[in-house]
Amino acid sequence: MSGTESGPSGLRVVVVPVTPFQQNCSILWNPANMLGAIVDPGGDLDKVLGQVQRHGVTIEKILLTHAHIDHAGATAELARRLSVPIEGPHREDQFWIDKLPEQSRMFGFPPAEAFEPQRWLEQGDTVSVGGISMEVLHCPGHTPGHVVFAHLPSRLAIVGDVLFQGSIGRTDFPRGDLDTLVRSIRERLFPLGDDVRFIPGHGPVGTLGKERLSNPYVSDAALGL
Repeated sequence: MSGTESGPSGLRVVVVPVTPFQQNCSILWNPANMLGAIVDPGGDLDKVLGQVQRHGVTIEKILLTHAHIDHAGATAELARRLSVPIEGPHREDQFWIDKLPEQSRMFGFPPAEAFEPQRWLEQGDTVSVGGISMEVLHCPGHTPGHVVFAHLPSRLAIVGDVLFQGSIGRTDFPRGDLDTLVRSIRERLFPLGDDVRFIPGHGPVGTLGKERLSNPYVSDAALGL
């Protein structure tokens, strides 16, 4: 998603690729009050906060899809700098949060700190961004505590590393599971609707309908449906 987009509800989104892994950090806000959230601050905080300042957004929280280093590496520092709470992911990712210092050394990232979110998220929860409510979907498989944020009035979902254009998340990390990931996509993402756009953790924005039609891992044809 290049630049800033808005849905019928007024939710605004700008995507900022961060870290050497080019992870899609998203800034969301409600233009009615200019209150917003940062989703998956993996690093490059000056770059992210530069976009926050450019658009005049006041950040009220951090949202996390999961706790891999490129998505969560700068979370503790950002929370401290802005004095804002952390919401997400699901508590099953606590072990990945605890491993953030180790992950940063392993992948050559700047030192990362472990933390504890102020709020763990569950399937069926909602999160508020400037008073705009987003649905929380627990979508394990890439990591056991991975969550997705969906705003159906805007036909938009932020899916982290669950689904990509033409691909799906890796499942060869500790506690990853391919069958679980496929179920998450088929049973929790695809029912949102073919016209729903998704912002993946890496790469370009896609639509759920296109992936259901042609994704080589989870399409109807690939699964013989």
